[in-house]
Amino acid sequence: MSIIDTAPTHPGRCLCALHSRRLFTGLLAAGGAAALAGPAWSQDGLQADVGKTSGFTRLVSAEQMEAAAAQQYQQMLREAASRNALAPRDHPQAVRLRAIAGRIVPHALPWNGRARQWRWEVNLIDSPQVNAFCMPGGKIAFYYGILQKLQLSDDEVATIMGHEAAHALREHARERLGKTAATRLGAGLVSSLLGLGALGDAALGMGGQLLTLQFSRSDETEADLVGMDLAARAGYDPAAGVTLWQKMMAASKGAPPQFLSTHPAGATRIKDIQDKLPKVQPLYAQAPRPPRRYAPPPRS
Repeated sequence: MSIIDTAPTHPGRCLCALHSRRLFTGLLAAGGAAALAGPAWSQDGLQADVGKTSGFTRLVSAEQMEAAAAQQYQQMLREAASRNALAPRDHPQAVRLRAIAGRIVPHALPWNGRARQWRWEVNLIDSPQVNAFCMPGGKIAFYYGILQKLQLSDDEVATIMGHEAAHALREHARERLGKTAATRLGAGLVSSLLGLGALGDAALGMGGQLLTLQFSRSDETEADLVGMDLAARAGYDPAAGVTLWQKMMAASKGAPPQFLSTHPAGATRIKDIQDKLPKVQPLYAQAPRPPRRYAPPPRS
């Protein structure tokens, strides 16, 4: 998921990433405990439908993985800023993204205890690409194109954000790099290495793949489930997953969006989402609603 082919629509405006990060993490610190203690966790939702974290994650240090992701994320922001393609903090869609994230992130902790110490960031990249991602450690980016071209509602944005955050919470990147390292070095080494240091080093050597990493079908299904759960608890309609993937399928009739290169869509996926809705609709029904709703960007 590169940031090539950016097309700035707000030239000359640049975000101070450090200031933005402090504001955002401060917001989460103020609201996170209350959200986690609230009634939205009185039901299990989809937790029982998601398995244990893969053992391959043990082959890669979580701390080093998150540090590598943070470094790549900051490099991406610097490159975007150098092209005036990093949306300023007060951009209406950047405000929108952070407001939605501020409701979703406090519900992340039960899915991964490490999320308590993550420095979550959300940035908007001014690019026509239909794309979004969340790197290990809670580093989120949306491209302007996915908001504008698909005319996403807040519920649909929350569905994407929950899905992408789920990849980080379930440590899918760490799992994939661990599997790749084990394959390259030979499965027989796994049982003979003490501490698995060589495997971990090999995996971290692939850290440059974090922006282009492709997840498996099972990873995507799991991210759909966790994302629905997070969105519903945050007060966003989980049924938006259906309309979102319908829009994705329609967009893929021409040149497939970059988002679909790592997020396979189709009728089966929509059916899977519909099948799980009865488990998350009660969470949505009891969750506090967002105090404000935002409009998508104007059509080009």
